[in-house]
Amino acid sequence: MTPTDTFTPAAGRLALGLYDPIVSLTRERLWRSLLAMHAAPRPGDVIVDVGCGTGSFAVLLGRAEPQATVVGVDPDPAVLRLARRKAAAAGIEPDFRTGMGDAVDEVVGAGTADTVVSSLVLHQCPLPMKQAVLAAMHRTLRPGGKLVIADYGRQRTAAMRLAFRIVQFADGKEDTQPNADGILPRLIAEAGFEGVREVDTVATVTGSMSFYTARRAA
Repeated sequence: MTPTDTFTPAAGRLALGLYDPIVSLTRERLWRSLLAMHAAPRPGDVIVDVGCGTGSFAVLLGRAEPQATVVGVDPDPAVLRLARRKAAAAGIEPDFRTGMGDAVDEVVGAGTADTVVSSLVLHQCPLPMKQAVLAAMHRTLRPGGKLVIADYGRQRTAAMRLAFRIVQFADGKEDTQPNADGILPRLIAEAGFEGVREVDTVATVTGSMSFYTARRAA
């Protein structure tokens, strides 16, 4: 199989209906607020949410800046149906599109996004897919555009490594361990991004989440 032939569902090995309740255990309001703060949407921005899942963050972005264009991309039609219902209930109209993360530049258009965001996606991906998704994000951004990622990063304490076993049970150790070892900053830089920084961390019952920012060269 090529990378685009398959994907890990939003809830990993768990039922899709449990995804939002499970994510709520990760101090969701706090980390989504931090992600929105670092994304800093502005009027007229095109913001692409890669692996948008059930649409919670796309809706938050739409509320934070109604004059921004928010595009949510996910390969799973089932979660996009949930996302559209959630957005409609909130009176928000993101543009949800079906597509793989490693082809987001084809789905949205290369060089068209001011900001690309992603949350809780890369830890689920095999290493080659992590690299391919980051490369596609780089292609999607306009020169000078911003990348903001919230995902499980280096698990720095014994308590966080123990908590992270919950994620590894759901999503598999092979794909998740590189995140726990702190690989993401290196992969982001290797994809061509500049100024890669870990700007925040949040301890959760499922491990430590890290927030990374970077830019495509102007």
